[in-house]
Amino acid sequence: MSELSADAYLHVVTETVQRVSASQRDGVEKAAEMIVAALRGGGVVHAFGSGHSEAFAMEVAGRAGGLVPTNRIALRDLVLFGGEPPSVLGPMLERDPSVARRLYELAPVQPADIFVFASNSGVNGSIVEFATLVKERGHGLIAVTSLAHSAGVDSRHPSGRKLSDIADVVLDNGAPYGDATLPLPGGGAVGAISSITAALLAQQVVVEVVRRLVEAGEVPPVYLSANIPAGDEHNKELEARYAGRIRRGA
Repeated sequence: MSELSADAYLHVVTETVQRVSASQRDGVEKAAEMIVAALRGGGVVHAFGSGHSEAFAMEVAGRAGGLVPTNRIALRDLVLFGGEPPSVLGPMLERDPSVARRLYELAPVQPADIFVFASNSGVNGSIVEFATLVKERGHGLIAVTSLAHSAGVDSRHPSGRKLSDIADVVLDNGAPYGDATLPLPGGGAVGAISSITAALLAQQVVVEVVRRLVEAGEVPPVYLSANIPAGDEHNKELEARYAGRIRRGA
């Protein structure tokens, strides 16, 4: 097998998925317990990630087979709900700590809610400030990050803290420093992996949440695909229970 091939990448992905699944099992269970407690207390789950980590938030909030009481927060909320011009958006915005408070204020947050954040580096200003604010407001916080990458870079937040320093539960996505997995002959690497393992962790947490609810005799509020018969009706009925608490389609 070539060291730089689709098969080589598959080998790395398979090994990393197995390693992450085994090493993060306790953390997944702790995260699920926190979410179950929040749901039973009337809370919803707010998911946030910037850059490619937004894919993680999409795994958590608003997809088939996922929990209905979930809300995705994104940097573009500043434009969609906050009245900022589209020009405010850009690749450097995630480094700005000042956007965190505005994102929190724009979100339909209530005291019982819980937050799940993803950031491969865990060091950008917006994610660290947002995590700090979430904890100051008394919410539970679960983080998905690469501990290897985070350990290799300095924080971009004035406090010097990183996401992993703040969260109640930290799930390590197993990605290497720089995220990409297959070295190139002239330097650098190809084959990023953090999105795959973050999605795995998101789905494992959701499955564990649902397992706990089912075993307790509760009916879990889970989405059906909107692309099957009666899917829309099922989903709208459940979403109505959380009117004003969750956003969809943004």
